[in-house]
Amino acid sequence: MLTVDSIVKKSLVLQAQGANVIDLGCLPGQSFTHLADAVKALKQLGIQVSVDSNSSDDLLLAGHAGADYLLSLTEKTLWIANEVQATPILIPAKPNNLPSLYRAIEICLSAGKPFIADAILDPIHFGLANSIVRYQKLRKKYPDIQIMMGIGNLTELTDADTTGINALLLGIVSELGINAVLATSVSPHAVNSILEADIARRVMHAAKQDGRLPRGYNNGLLGLHDRRPFTYSVDEIKEIALLVKDPNFRIQVSEEGVHIYNRDGIHQALDPFALYSHLNVSDDASHAFYLGVELARAQIAWQLKKRYVQDQELVWGVATKAQPTLYKTEHRAAALKAKRKHI
Repeated sequence: MLTVDSIVKKSLVLQAQGANVIDLGCLPGQSFTHLADAVKALKQLGIQVSVDSNSSDDLLLAGHAGADYLLSLTEKTLWIANEVQATPILIPAKPNNLPSLYRAIEICLSAGKPFIADAILDPIHFGLANSIVRYQKLRKKYPDIQIMMGIGNLTELTDADTTGINALLLGIVSELGINAVLATSVSPHAVNSILEADIARRVMHAAKQDGRLPRGYNNGLLGLHDRRPFTYSVDEIKEIALLVKDPNFRIQVSEEGVHIYNRDGIHQALDPFALYSHLNVSDDASHAFYLGVELARAQIAWQLKKRYVQDQELVWGVATKAQPTLYKTEHRAAALKAKRKHI
């Protein structure tokens, strides 16, 4: 459905997010007339390519065009692997049929043909638990073969934040010694799945190498919460507030809510609107705007149990986007100009 140029552009984005191989998906019943051109364009950029199709013609075309991997072959279509140099990804001929996958594996082993086996991860309520068991059986039977797990059936088909799903799945991948992961980023809620899978695989690999729990390596998957969101207690914040001798407001967050204080006193609330009457900024639009922005951030941080630091953006793990400082600088300059004019 994409042009070759669009495929290249999107592939470069996914590669920057951590993808080592770009998978081109074919749609049943829809022609992909520029498939070979897309494969060649990516290969010219040094990008590894896999092609996923139910059509033998598509897979042959992709293999002859230089694709590195072909998804997905069964014992019945394994003949395609003899026609091209691409590495086949093997799957059961029928859903849940491990014996058919074993037969395809044995054919490749006997022929000395490189391959990757995929037992297929099923969605929740449609065989998830049993499919994880299949991967465990596959690894136990063949401790040294290359195995792949496609994780899109969970990340794409579950209405839940993908950070935790990716962390858990990549933990299973690490425990079972699975060598490759097919990750997708199609559903809007799975927009960061490639980034998340990349971080998760690195964290799990490092933790496994170190013989440690996967904690303390990277905060990229802590999107909604922080491990230590509240660095000060209410009493500690009150002690700090007593030391302030100027009119500038400080904002902090504790387990009890949002605190704002200056030399004139300290106020606490869960709703920033409840603090407005204590701020005395009705004649200072610039200051009121600034406090509104910061108090809103503080409220969100308290609600989600996230770390809040005044004058800093909230951190959302891999979803964090660097923000330009120009607007903040312009606001500060405008505020000072208005203050001088008022004086």
